[in-house]
Amino acid sequence: MTGRRCSADEVVAIARSWIGTPYLHQASCRGAGTDCLGLLRGIWRTLYGSEPEAVPPYTADWCEPTGREALLEGAGRHLRRIAPEQKAPGDVLVFRMLDRGPAKHVGILARRDDIETVIHAYSGRAVCESPLGAAWRRRIAGVFRFPGIE
Repeated sequence: MTGRRCSADEVVAIARSWIGTPYLHQASCRGAGTDCLGLLRGIWRTLYGSEPEAVPPYTADWCEPTGREALLEGAGRHLRRIAPEQKAPGDVLVFRMLDRGPAKHVGILARRDDIETVIHAYSGRAVCESPLGAAWRRRIAGVFRFPGIE
């Protein structure tokens, strides 16, 4: 883990700088193409330099036949898990897209005009900032904080 101190505002600003980047599976290049994990990887690189580990190939769909929680496991290795009720802008939200499926989506919690939002990339869309409505809230599988943010 890194010892660099950073702020939640910095995380949100970096995430917003990716808005409009087209969706591209397994990519992580601001302005050229990214998927949800690529967005998280890009934020990490901006904050800390190199990525903490190589990312193995992963499927674009939400069907993981092994049932393994690879995304939650990876988040747990490099981010600090926090209780959902402690979530704040700048935190990483990990989502289950299917009720009984493994977590396969990630975004950054933000706020606009006193409304919680999520900055994320998903198939068919560019990186965008969406309201964190009931449909997204019920899918939250884990909440994590970047190292160096208190």
